[in-house]
Formats: sequence, structure tokens, C-alpha cells
Amino acid sequence: MRTYGILGYPLTHSFSKKYFDDKFAANQLCDASFRQFSLPNIAQITDELLQTEGLEGFCITIPHKKDIIPYLHQATPEVLAMGACNCVKIKNGQLFGYNTDIIGFRKSFEPLLQPNHQKALVLGTGGAAAAVTYVLQQMNIPFYTVSRSPKGEGQLAYSQLNQAILQSHSIIINCTPLGTYPNVNDAPDLPYHLLTHANYLYDLVYNPPFTRFLQLGTEQGALVKNGYDMLTIQAEENWKIWNA
Repeated sequence: MRTYGILGYPLTHSFSKKYFDDKFAANQLCDASFRQFSLPNIAQITDELLQTEGLEGFCITIPHKKDIIPYLHQATPEVLAMGACNCVKIKNGQLFGYNTDIIGFRKSFEPLLQPNHQKALVLGTGGAAAAVTYVLQQMNIPFYTVSRSPKGEGQLAYSQLNQAILQSHSIIINCTPLGTYPNVNDAPDLPYHLLTHANYLYDLVYNPPFTRFLQLGTEQGALVKNGYDMLTIQAEENWKIWNA
């Protein structure tokens, strides 16, 4: 039995589990299964995940996209550059690291860009944000990262976000888990009343489809998009890698 899985914590409502279960059923892949590895400590992978019989690959979500790096035997230049990995292929006992968030984010984010969307604010500094900022750099879109504890040049605190910054940095990308089910009333701490129709809000959260972050943006006329397309694109890219 070919086995694949997802590593993260917690995994109460995993997109990947249902997606691949449905994919295997639709394609009558009776020799493939998908498992959830809900591990609070990355060190547990040696005793639990990597001992799984027939395991050929796994994807990675919060909070282990950066923590997985020391366990990889090889990694793509992109993974090494950003320090984050969301897809691992296992071959001959070796772990090969990839980042398919890059293509998932870019393909889902780029089509809605307007001429006035010149600069961005990236909310969060975790593994998902690493892929997003990598893509923005490739697209030559200047950005600030926004954090509760900013560190150094290029980072802002939420309290620093004013009208001038929100106007000049019209793209706002939420890379935090804020607003994810069941905490649907949570949202990044932004001055939403300062947003306008010129802003583009992209939320990596997909459950619920219309987060509080996106709702508050819509109320100000902003363009909005959630992370569902990004997830489906990167899931298919994972599948290609695992079966290459």
C-alpha cells in the first residue's frame, strides 16, 4: 500500500486528508492511502511518521514548515533560500524537500492583480509567509512583513499601520491562522476602516471560505480572495512530485 500524509499540529480540520481521500476514490486508486500525522513536536517524526510502512511522501502545514529543514537529506534551491518546506518525497529512506506553496500562491494570487497593486503587506512571519515573500520578490513587488514582535528592517508592528501605509501598500496578505475555524471571529488587528476599493486582501485561510478578515475588507469595497485555490494547486503539485 502506497501511503502519503500530512504533518502538522493541530490537524482538526485538514484540507489535505479529504482532498486526497476523494482523489483516490475518484480515480479508483485502491493501493493508496492518506494519513494525518498530528505531532506537536517535530522530533516525533523519527518515531512515528517515518516508521510508517509504505510512506512515500507527505505534505507539511503549521507549525512545521521551517522545523522540518534539519531532517531533510536534500532540498530544492527554493527551500534552501526561504528556509521553509511544505512537501517531502521519500526515496530509498532519504527525505527530499520541496515547496509547492510557491506555485500555489502565485497561480492563485496573480490573476486578480490590478495596475495599482504595487506594494504589499505580509501578515505573519512563519513558513507560509516565507513562500509568499519569496514569490513577491520574484514578482518584484516590494513588501513589509507585519508582526506582533517586529525585528529589524522590513518589518512593521500592527500598531504602525496607518492610512499612508495602507494606501501605498494596497496588497494585504494574511499568512497567519487567524480566523480559521472554529475561531471564525478572529482577524488580524488592522485599521479596516482605512481600507478602500483600491486594496486587495488575500487570505491563505480557506476554512471558512469567507473569513472575518475578508468580510471586513469587503465592507470597505476591497478586492478579496481566499486560499482554497492555492491549496488545490499545491496539492496537485505534491502529487506530481510524489509520483515522479
